[in-house]
Order: sequence, then structure tokens, then C-alpha cells
Amino acid sequence: MSQKYAAIHYSKYLELDQILDAQHPRSIEFGEEAHDEMLFIITHQAYELWFKQLIHEVKHISFFFKEEVSDVNIAKANHLLHRCNQIVKLMVKQLEVLETMTPMDFLEFRNYLSPASGFQSYQFRITEVMLGLKNENRITYGGHHYTTFFNEEQKAELEKLENSDSLLQLIDQWLSRTPFINFGDFDFISSYKKSLEEMIENEKKNIQETSFLRDDHKEVRMRMLGDADTFYKNIFDEKNYEERYSRGEVKLSYKSMVAALFISLYRDYPILQMPYQILEKISELDEFLTLWRFRHSQMVKRVIGMKVGTGGSVGVNYLLETALKHSIFGDIQTITTLMVPQSELPILPNALLEQLKFEYKK
Repeated sequence: MSQKYAAIHYSKYLELDQILDAQHPRSIEFGEEAHDEMLFIITHQAYELWFKQLIHEVKHISFFFKEEVSDVNIAKANHLLHRCNQIVKLMVKQLEVLETMTPMDFLEFRNYLSPASGFQSYQFRITEVMLGLKNENRITYGGHHYTTFFNEEQKAELEKLENSDSLLQLIDQWLSRTPFINFGDFDFISSYKKSLEEMIENEKKNIQETSFLRDDHKEVRMRMLGDADTFYKNIFDEKNYEERYSRGEVKLSYKSMVAALFISLYRDYPILQMPYQILEKISELDEFLTLWRFRHSQMVKRVIGMKVGTGGSVGVNYLLETALKHSIFGDIQTITTLMVPQSELPILPNALLEQLKFEYKK
């Protein structure tokens, strides 16, 4: 008889004996049981399980973007990105359970933890690297390279991932292949820049002609518009942009940035709806990871104040700095800076519009 569908017990399938025997509070080992240490251990073990699931999902999402991306795979990637976002949202929510532990409860067992630290989470480092956080963009941990606390095999794996295409790089490559930006005689960037300039000129005119603002307020608003005008010009200067890209100041290539802008502006057309959803999910993932880092830093601040972390870091300040600077997909989020009202959008040629539709004809 085939063993493929042989009966299996719930406990055996989930390996509960191993999982439920994996909590060993050190306070008990030293004869001074701290009640909340069990909560501390289980919460962090749960995080490690979620990191494992995130790695599993990101591997599959990355695979979908390695070659020519089919419509079916775009839908699958979108679905899995949504799952990743739900996982990270749950990770944020999980902090509320850990926050039921008071500062004094934590002090009952904190001394038993040193030099263990969340910074030593190998799976979270894998997740970060697979998503696209490179070594040169990291905040150093007590002056140490982030791989310092791992064994040689783990270091080799992280280095291998560093030298492989991350999800960010694969998304960049996928966006750079977007058609429609140049279609026949239509040049999207030229048309868009013209619309943008007209919008700015109209805003300047409205500011100058309004009777509801004082002259000093008008001056401030005109100055703000001037700054925006400079920003737009810098963005659309391809040579300048690519120089910034080569220096790592921006993470999306010029072609990818233009493609992401086009997709975001014309997202209502059927062909662009799923790519737009991908951009939205990617932006949300970055947002939720940043929120998780920030909430973690605030939880630590509440529990240990400004004490040095158990692993020797500067504690709260280090965690807060990573929340501010470890953004991975920030360039996709900043596309919103370039948005214009629907009424100001360049009109697309009819031939291009036909390519953006789904239409069934007998």
C-alpha cells in the first residue's frame, strides 16, 4: 500500500514534541524562575517562524521575476507579496503581547540573556538581504560587520546572497523592460514634462492672482514651487539620475523610475493594473517593515530605557536608526512625489491605448 496518503497524527505532523520542548528559561536553570521569561522566549521563537515563512515566500516571488514575467506569475507574485505584508503586520501586532511584560518583569531575567541579541537573528538577516538591503547601506552594530556573529557557513550563505540578485534588483530589471514608454512617435517623458511644467505655471499664476493670501505667504508658496521645479528637473535629467544611481543614492535605474511613474499614472488601464498592484504591495512591505522596526525600538525604550542592549549595541538608538535608514524600496514610494492630477495627464495615442486594454471581440 502506498504511504503517500497514510494516516498521520496531528502532533506528529506538526512535530509538537520538538516545538513544545524548545523553551528552556535560563532563570529556571539557575534556580530563580522569572515568570515572563517564557513569554519572551515564545514570542521570539514565533518571530523566527515568521522569518522562515517570509524567506520561503520571497524565494518564490524572486523566482517569478528572474526571467520574462508572465501574466500568471505577476498575479502569483502579487498574491505572495500580499501574504508577506500580512505576516509583517502580524509581527507588528505581536509586539503588543510582548508589551504586557513590564520593565521590572524583564529585569528579573535580563542578566541571563547577555550577550544574546536580536541582531544575531540569522534568518532576519537573510530576509533583509534577499529583499535588497546591501551591506553598504546598513547601520553598523557597535562598529561590527553584520555577519560578525555568525558561523563560517552562515557568513558564506549571506555573502552568496549579497552577490545574487535581490528582489529589489529583480523588480528594477522587470520595470526597465516595461514597453509603452516610447511608442511610435510618442515619448512619455517629453509629454509628461510638458504637462508638469504647465501644472507648475498654472499654480504660480493662481498664487499670484489670489486675494486670499498675503504677499509674504505668496512669496513662501512661490519659493516652494521653485524648489519642486528644481526637484522635477533633477529627476528628469537622465545623465544626472544615472550618476546618482551608480553612486547608490537611488536604487531604481532611470528606465525603471520612468516605468514605475508611467504605471502609477495610468494604473486604471487593464494591462497596468497588476503591475501597479505589485508596486503597491512592495511599497506596503517597506512601510510595514519600517513600522515593525520603529515599534520594536519604542517597545525596547519602554522596557529598558536608554540602557545598553544585551548584545552590546546602543540599544534604542540603534533600533531607531535602522527604522529610519534601512528602507529598501523607498524609491518606489517616492514616485508619489511626481504625481499630477488626472486632468493634467498627457493624452496617450489611440494606438497605445489599444495596447493597454483587455478586449474580447467575436
